[in-house]
Amino acid sequence: MTAGTSRPVTVQGPVRCGPDPGAGGGGPSIDPDDLPDGLVVADEHGRVTCFNAAAVRITAVPLADALGQPLERALPLEDLEGRRWWTLTDPYGGLATRVGQPERNLLLPGGREVLVSARYVRARPLGPVQRIVICVRGTEARRRTERSHAELIATVAHELRSPLTSVKGFTATLLAKWERFTDDQKRLMLETVDADANRVTRLIAELLDISRIDSGRLEVRRQPVDIGAAVGRHVQSHTAAGQSPDRFLVRIQRPLPDLWADPDKIDQILGNLLENAVRHGEGTVTIEVAAAEIGHIEDGRGTVKGTAVTVCDEGPGIPEESMGRVFTRFWRGSKRGGTGLGLYIVKGIVEAHGGTITVGRGPGGGAQFRFILPVGAPSYLT
Repeated sequence: MTAGTSRPVTVQGPVRCGPDPGAGGGGPSIDPDDLPDGLVVADEHGRVTCFNAAAVRITAVPLADALGQPLERALPLEDLEGRRWWTLTDPYGGLATRVGQPERNLLLPGGREVLVSARYVRARPLGPVQRIVICVRGTEARRRTERSHAELIATVAHELRSPLTSVKGFTATLLAKWERFTDDQKRLMLETVDADANRVTRLIAELLDISRIDSGRLEVRRQPVDIGAAVGRHVQSHTAAGQSPDRFLVRIQRPLPDLWADPDKIDQILGNLLENAVRHGEGTVTIEVAAAEIGHIEDGRGTVKGTAVTVCDEGPGIPEESMGRVFTRFWRGSKRGGTGLGLYIVKGIVEAHGGTITVGRGPGGGAQFRFILPVGAPSYLT
């Protein structure tokens, strides 16, 4: 045994994985110190018989101060209201129908917070408790998730406040003083309201995409996609919005393999990458589309074909120390607006297609994004 437990868990035999050897099935023993979460076991007398390495690390209770000690002394937990947990729950003397305690936040001396769940093991239904098996976990991962959710809510509130204030202000002004404005003034106000409404709609769509990506429910509806034509449409959209046609250089190396992908999702990818290049980069924005090889097929029949799209600019680029955070939530390359969610969504969409995306430095020194999507018809059509 390693530093966490000086002996195996021997209450009714060692902790094992798989069938019970006594039943003839055999199976390997588990060293409690191999478990990622803290494991504490107390016998029928309430004394600790197992305190693994993770429990020592999470609780900061030395092994010698835990083994053989009463459970309430080895693991002196309190609830968030300061009540002693083992006295409150009385696992050995409480209702015989109880089978354990669900996971909850509890406090160790000094206010250290841990997540604790327990299982009451009985030799027979309604019989006395033979042992208590307790799982102890740190709260760091949960707190990171909570911080991420809080940041998301704060970002959404900030991004919604500006367009909604604008929409409310213009509509209230028009309703109150409609006759005082000329047709051109009314048109300008309504165009502003329309643009802000589109901004709100786009933010809501981003939030829905994030929810689907995080839960693994992002659906991809594959159809034949002309990626060269899609690039052309996005470039034309930017030039129609006032960008100089000379700012864009499109290179398409034909022939391209047949690409089956979700056209709406491809538009999201291209829209985000080109908007980033235009807004945050400088100089010429170069878009290259070419066939690519993703990797070798395991049975040796050849390579997996793909389509690669590269978007780069001639701006200052992304600092080396920030390269690893580009595709995380709320990363912003500059202070020129944006929610910081676009590239996170782009990565999720590319990976939902089975592709990859990378970031680096382009030939002109600016940022370079390159994504590769596998090609070929879906399996249900072949």
